Amino acid sequence: MAEKRKKLISVVVPVFNEEGNVERLYERIEQVMSPLSGSYDYELIFTDNHSIDETFAKLQMLASRDRRVRIFRFSRNFGFQKSIYTGYIKARGDAAIQIDCDLQDPPELIPEFIKLWEEGYQVVYGVRRSRRESWWINGLRKIFYRFIDILSEDHLPYDAGDFRLVDRRVLDELKKVEDSQPYLRGAISTMGFDQIGIPYDRAERMTGESKFSMSDLLGLAIDGILNHSVIPLRIATFTGLIVSVLTFLGIIVYLAGRAFFGRDWPAGFATTTVLILLTLSLNALFLGIIGEYLGRIYKQIKKRPLTITEKEIDPSDAVR
Repeated sequence: MAEKRKKLISVVVPVFNEEGNVERLYERIEQVMSPLSGSYDYELIFTDNHSIDETFAKLQMLASRDRRVRIFRFSRNFGFQKSIYTGYIKARGDAAIQIDCDLQDPPELIPEFIKLWEEGYQVVYGVRRSRRESWWINGLRKIFYRFIDILSEDHLPYDAGDFRLVDRRVLDELKKVEDSQPYLRGAISTMGFDQIGIPYDRAERMTGESKFSMSDLLGLAIDGILNHSVIPLRIATFTGLIVSVLTFLGIIVYLAGRAFFGRDWPAGFATTTVLILLTLSLNALFLGIIGEYLGRIYKQIKKRPLTITEKEIDPSDAVR
């Protein structure tokens, strides 16, 4: 009787200047996956956003002693979401699990992800029950997740990040997506399939510093909103319509007062100034919203590659 083929799990790890964490992550993944070796093989896919420290050198050392390690070093920093997407595209596994290199997301949750996957769920994602950050950052995150869910035409899970398992069917569907600015947690949520969340407590970063500045977080939030909703454009339209109606009614009242009631209205310099400034502010705001959508259309039309691989370590006889 032929030996039953082991299922392959692809572990996708985006990295940027993580020299203090790559070996720790490798060891933790090995500890977690070793007890599962009777049923599963695994590969480790590192997508390096052109780190400028010793990250790539350490990854090369790992690959030299473990042929399950695959490395794709980009020609420059293309961003976190594109790095994850490239890892998904390169994955050979029956399922892929994305995890950050800083070990804030516990690798020990991977067996539970796999168990639920085997039960029939095609997406298993981690739900951050708590995280070691300042109260105001946590508050803003919670507000954002709920706000984007309200705006989106599809339900997006609250407090869910990129720590997830996705089935091969989902990976194949992701390959068909052509998006110059992907927002993967939203894209995967809107695909449907059977999905389930697992709550967990996010740990502190072990070494190094977070690569996400406030502007990066804001950019990710804008990508999430604009990728999953046209409501901002509708708000601009309806607000403009309301202001136009009010202005038209104001003109009628003004003309009626002058023509039929002999009103001699005061000059109203302050009122006029406020209305002009309000109109200019609304125009600037809504032109900015329209500009964001047009900018995304412009980038999409140019069809530039999401990432460019500068160096690749991908053994041809890696575990499949």
